[in-house]
Amino acid sequence: MFVAIYWWRLKPGKEDQFREGWRRGTWAIMAKHGGLGSRLHRAPDGRMIAYAQWPDEQSWSRFYYNGTPSDPEGYAMMVDAILESGGEPMFKLDVLDDLLVKDAH
Repeated sequence: MFVAIYWWRLKPGKEDQFREGWRRGTWAIMAKHGGLGSRLHRAPDGRMIAYAQWPDEQSWSRFYYNGTPSDPEGYAMMVDAILESGGEPMFKLDVLDDLLVKDAH
């Protein structure tokens, strides 16, 4: 598996909008491009940090560099909420061992 990690600083009052756009985009990426999902976190400095999991780097590259948002409206919601972005993923990682609980329910 492959993971890409991203970060964003948001405009004040836009967190809910960003999160909704991020969820929509993530669901669309999973449905249309074979992504394995993502997790969104808030860092102590206020940045939103997400990592997206993929079957392999080639699958991620085909999606990331194709230039077309999977959910254009969700993408627009995110872009409107972003004050600053890390641009390219801050990390691109191959997964060696995975001990995350898949379903804690």
